[in-house]
Parts: sequence; structure tokens; C-alpha cells
Amino acid sequence: MARSDYVFTSESVSEGHPDKVCDRISDAVLDAFLSEEETARVACETFATTGMVVIGGEVGLSDQERLKTFMGNIGQIARDCIKDIGYEQDKFHWNTCHVLNFLHEQSAHISQGVDRDGAGDQGIMFGYAVDETPDLMPAPIQYSHAILRRLAEVRKNGTEPTLRPDAKSQLTMRYEDGKPVEVTSIVLSTQHESIDQSSDDIRAIVEPYIREELPEGWLTEDTEWWVNPTGTFVIGGPDGDAGLTGRKIIVDTYGGAAPHGGGAFSGKDPTKVDRSAAYAARYLAKNVVAAGLANRCTIQLSYAIGIAKPLSIYVDTHGTGKVDDVAIEQAIPQAMDLTPRGIREHLQLNRPIYQRTAAYGHFGRQPDSDGGFSWEKTDLADALKKYA
Repeated sequence: MARSDYVFTSESVSEGHPDKVCDRISDAVLDAFLSEEETARVACETFATTGMVVIGGEVGLSDQERLKTFMGNIGQIARDCIKDIGYEQDKFHWNTCHVLNFLHEQSAHISQGVDRDGAGDQGIMFGYAVDETPDLMPAPIQYSHAILRRLAEVRKNGTEPTLRPDAKSQLTMRYEDGKPVEVTSIVLSTQHESIDQSSDDIRAIVEPYIREELPEGWLTEDTEWWVNPTGTFVIGGPDGDAGLTGRKIIVDTYGGAAPHGGGAFSGKDPTKVDRSAAYAARYLAKNVVAAGLANRCTIQLSYAIGIAKPLSIYVDTHGTGKVDDVAIEQAIPQAMDLTPRGIREHLQLNRPIYQRTAAYGHFGRQPDSDGGFSWEKTDLADALKKYA
């Protein structure tokens, strides 16, 4: 039987975290290619360190001459990302850092399987939803994201000019009867302007925004606060610690509250089931909960490279299901085509909608009018109820 009374912790990192800088650049490259051609193939990895960004991986367009020309844009794409994030440090500045581009044409041995509508690789993908927040996400990760997103807003709009891009948050929550009721501790570390700013100074800046984002009553007199606990945090971003695409996969998903298949998302076009099938699994799990079929749902999908049909569909409602889990497993393929092509078409994934996913989570976001975060819609709930 699942525990109902416990504490659980999740963390988030800001768009200025070194790994997130790399995720952002990789997804910006992907969006640029999809803007050029909706069937573009991209598997882009980025590494960032003091004064340098290195970009590599595989890309493909139908016209090889156009591909060669397009490669000349990669450096500017990276600089635009760094500028928007806000890095103008002496040792990591959007205008002076070196950008090395080692992207090359996609392997024909990989593309042949995708061209037959198969999966771009083997793998397992998980989706999860739970009714403890309005967006059907685990509360610790959802509110950790919300805090950092709010701090980024006030940094960028000039309200808090002494904050800098690199930041991390962490919430520990106490659950009663399976529902979050209290924040027992909060950790917030944020880069700042001056070595003269103390931890108390930073807390005075960030605490009002943290209180804005958390539900009333969750912060109590017993909540432990750890704001910039090591003291000074002036040197940040890739100058303080190297970054790499795909190293924050738990931050990107459910904060450790659910399994992760292991494949990162950023920089991968939607033929890669690491990304598209993980989005589909979240979409399905969210619609199962939205349909009232369960209060909590984990879904696993598996694929083989070059094969269109998923090898397996697994559902676990953790004892909260209103119908048998097997009935939901049988309903899923009736409600949605889970071939890689079917997923891309159903969720309209062949669009330049990925740069916005690179920070503050791929899940628990509001669907955008241009198709972004389409996997957060609950428009499949009625179909799932019908077939289950």
C-alpha cells in the first residue's frame, strides 16, 4: 500500500543554470531547423564553459546546399539565446564568447528507419499525472519551477536589477493523506550582483516573490529557509560551472516523483521518441486523471528503432483507479495512434515550439495558441472514458 503521510523534495534550476543554457541553445537550433523545414532532422548537443560554447550532433534538411548555407546561422542562434538569458559577464558574455559549430549531416542508417515511419531509436518513456495541483503535476516540482520563473520575470523587467541569471530552488513538502499541506523547508540559491550582498540581503529580495507563488498556509513558522546558504554567489553560469545538454532530466519532468526513461529531450526533433513519446505519455496520463479514471497515473511506452508500433503500453494508477488498469491500457491505443508519426500529427509536434520548453519544465505548462505544450491539453479525456 502506498504511503499517505510523508515528506518529499524536488528541485528546479533557472534558465541561467549552465545545463539549462545548453538545453536552450540546443532547442533554439532545433526550432531554427523546423522553421526552415518541418521534416528537418536534429539531434543537437551543446557544451558551455568559461568563454566558450561548443555545439555538435546530427542535422538534416532535404536540400544539402541549403543545409550548408544554414550552418552559418548557428553561432548567432547561440549568441541570441545567451543574450536573452542575460549573460554579460566578463568571462561569459553573449557578444564575446567563442561559439564552435561541429554539427554534421544525420547518419543515413538512422534516417532510413525514420523514413519508414519507425521510431528514431529504441527506448522506454514514462508519463505521469496526479491531482495534487491544478495542472495535475507533483506539487514540489511545480512550485519549485514557479518560484524561479517569477524571479526571472522580475530580474528581466528591471524590478530586481541585482539578481543574475543562475539560480536553483528546492522545496520539501509534507503530505497528509497523500496531499501536500506544508512546506517544511525551502532552499533558494541565486546569483547576484555584488559581493557586498549578504544571504540576508538576498532573502529580503526573494522572499516576497516566493510567498506570492506558494499556496496560502503552506509556509509556516516552522518552515526552514536556506537562501544562498554558502554566502556569496556572484560568479555563475558556465563561467562558474560547465554546462551540458540533457543533464537535468528530472528537473525537466516530475522532480523524481515518477520514473524517467533515461532519454533527454532538448535538441531532439520529434521523430526521436525520447521526446515525442515522453510527451505522448504525459498527455495520456494527464487525460486519464482529467477524465476521472484515476487520481494518479503512470504510463510507460516502449519502442524499437525503425519500428512504428509501440512494443508495450503499461498503466499503473497506484490503487487510485476507478476502472481496472488493464482497461485503461486497452483504451489508450483506441483513443490515440501511438506510432511516431501518429504522435507527431496528433500533438502537432513538427513546429518550432521547443525553445520555450528548455527551462521551468516540459510538463505542467499551459498550452499555447501556436501549438506549444499541446501535450498539456485534456481533450482526450472523453475518448478515454468511452473506451475504458
